Amino acid sequence: QVQLVESGGGLVQAGDSLVLSCVASKGTFSTYRMGWFRQAPGKEREFVALISWSGSTKSSADSVKGRFTISRDNAKNTVYLQMNSLKPEDTAVYYCAAGTPFSIWGQGTQVTVSS
Repeated sequence: QVQLVESGGGLVQAGDSLVLSCVASKGTFSTYRMGWFRQAPGKEREFVALISWSGSTKSSADSVKGRFTISRDNAKNTVYLQMNSLKPEDTAVYYCAAGTPFSIWGQGTQVTVSS
């Protein structure tokens, strides 16, 4: 099965943008549905966005609609999360996940948004 490694997190100011990447190895990435989740301190992990294996179907949480965009490049075994107009409440560890249901997880990357 695939193994997932996220990158691209960091410390930014409110209103800034970031792009998270998740690279998959050891598997057939192009057959997996992919998603992004996040977990803020003291809170449960929550869904952010998902994309079908072909990229034709996308879905995102209401809290990020219009600001975050998920995409994938199957030739590069990579899924991306473009995050614009970041808010302090977007501060969390962001995880990518694969499968239906989501059963394969990366280690996470920290995103911190200062006000």
